[in-house]
Amino acid sequence: MPVTVVVGGQYGSEGKGKVAYCLARELNARVAVRVGGPNSGHTVISPSGKAIIFQHLPTAALLPDLTCILPAGSYIDPEILLGEIEISGLSSERLLIDPNAVIITEREREEESSGVLRKSIGSTLSGTGAAVCRRVKRDGSTHLVKDDVRLQKFVKPVSPFMRDCLNQNLRIIIEGTQGYGLSLIHSEFYPYATSRDTTAASFVAEAGLSPLDVDDIVLVLRAFPIRVAGNSGYLPNEIDWSILTKELGSETPIIEYTSVTQLARRIGRFHPDVVSKAIIANAPTRIILNHLDYVDNSYSHLNGASDKIFRFLDEVELSIGRTVDYIGLGPSSIVRCLDVKRKVCLI
Repeated sequence: MPVTVVVGGQYGSEGKGKVAYCLARELNARVAVRVGGPNSGHTVISPSGKAIIFQHLPTAALLPDLTCILPAGSYIDPEILLGEIEISGLSSERLLIDPNAVIITEREREEESSGVLRKSIGSTLSGTGAAVCRRVKRDGSTHLVKDDVRLQKFVKPVSPFMRDCLNQNLRIIIEGTQGYGLSLIHSEFYPYATSRDTTAASFVAEAGLSPLDVDDIVLVLRAFPIRVAGNSGYLPNEIDWSILTKELGSETPIIEYTSVTQLARRIGRFHPDVVSKAIIANAPTRIILNHLDYVDNSYSHLNGASDKIFRFLDEVELSIGRTVDYIGLGPSSIVRCLDVKRKVCLI
């Protein structure tokens, strides 16, 4: 069955949003699914060149003639979602929300804000973790989407709709969130983890589909992995942004901020350990390595990638024991590695 799952292989912010958007366009996907909650933001460059951050909607929402799905495994902040619906211009015909998705209320946000999660593990305090806990308690206090009047025109069981699409051989993209190193179940850095599992298998389950539907698992990596600000857990080979700026010879400081909390991210050099474990757990059919412009920022689409980038790419492939199929060299595109001579082309 034609289902593509996009999954992160490090600690999040690998560029999954960009990848999901590019692949949805390339594969002519008709359905895009976003799982998880508002504790992670995915950035996409709109056709007009504007950077847009979605915390709920799949980035492919910006493409025409595509239906967006928020499945039962979602945790939804209605105010954030309604703002994204306005930005994207989605109609009720192009956005379906499963009635069993969970609503994040002020109660959950206050629970996290009044606790120690920001200081102890670098939590975004979005209320997602508290909503997950409340759902697991099963004490009748969980607020579901089917009970929220603001979202009623979008509410519809999504599994039958997706099954009908698959029966017509229409491509579905599942846009996973965060990265393998943050998995609540599999991360070796627990409790410095997120509130859910972050593997492809879990994303498929949250979407309400079968593992047998999946024919394409895309593992997304970045050349310099990051973790969120604060006491967010071990990051091998950690450096700081001033070192990266100096190595690139950039005249302006290079620094990234988290899309949800707007705090400066932590950054480290590429390390194969967590990636190798992500490969074992996800068995990807394709691997994408983003942020190679941090290796050499002299890249241009006319001149192609540099020898410095290809040397770095060779080192990464040797360390993880897998070929990299695509590379990302900027905020809005990925390119395909065509042959052993490392020729590339835009998709």
